[in-house]
Amino acid sequence: MTTETIHAAAAGTWKLGDLSVNRLGFGAMRLTGSAAFDLGTPSDRERSLAVLRRAVELGVNHIDTAAFYFSRLRSANELINRALAPYRDDLVIATKVGPGRDASGAWLPWATPEHLRGQVEENLRQLGRDHLDVVNLRLNGPGSLAEHFGALAELREAGLIRHLGISNIGPEHLAEAQAIAPVVCVQNRYGLDSRRTGSDEVLRLCGEQGIAFVPFFAIAGEGRESGAGQAAGAESEAVLTVARAHGATPAQVRLAWTLRQGEHVLAIPGTGNPDHLVENVAAGGLRLTDEEVALLETPSEPSA
Repeated sequence: MTTETIHAAAAGTWKLGDLSVNRLGFGAMRLTGSAAFDLGTPSDRERSLAVLRRAVELGVNHIDTAAFYFSRLRSANELINRALAPYRDDLVIATKVGPGRDASGAWLPWATPEHLRGQVEENLRQLGRDHLDVVNLRLNGPGSLAEHFGALAELREAGLIRHLGISNIGPEHLAEAQAIAPVVCVQNRYGLDSRRTGSDEVLRLCGEQGIAFVPFFAIAGEGRESGAGQAAGAESEAVLTVARAHGATPAQVRLAWTLRQGEHVLAIPGTGNPDHLVENVAAGGLRLTDEEVALLETPSEPSA
């Protein structure tokens, strides 16, 4: 498929609260190196800055990041600040809190409700903002989110946060959060190879309530952040068949399938490669038929 002239708006738009975004966005995690977080080789700084600027040129106006996205030499938030500040009025930057790492990259204990303000302020400093557009509370397993989400709701009332989201949740968490403050988005692991019964239910509930569903690892699938999944190795014959029919890449097919799951579904593929960025954005213009979707969702073995 042609990629050079396809704009992120081809995927359609959705609203995060009062903020309109193109459904094809960008995840900042892979900007910091060849693999996630503190693994691999730190990225080339100028190349990462160029990817961010090119993304905005291509119409991306929804960027997903976190203060704990950093490698030995790179910070995703710092790169975003350096590349894109002063920020365009239509650019929405979403971050997440809950997890945290120390300066050496080691994971810290999950944040307590009292620690969340510090994490929010860390994102504000790194991004050079006086408020955050969207903050997602990432959960660490089952249990109530009331105290943590309530703490973020107080920061929202104080003007540090515009909108709230939740991540890594089950259906019960969505109802609990909505009773405390409005939820504009849910981030769960979800993709062609990584659907779960709970996330299918959350996807449905979000659609019914007008809440954005924002899957992570939509391309990598079972490989997760290591890059060792289907997208990095053997690919299913169904994905390859659909990709050949459209002159597209398997990653583009996976992104198109993701967007096909509902008008409220947003895609946030991440990359540090400028060519892959163009391909990812172009996937917003790929339209799959009902027959192709059915083929993709039929269990099959990976192609050799």
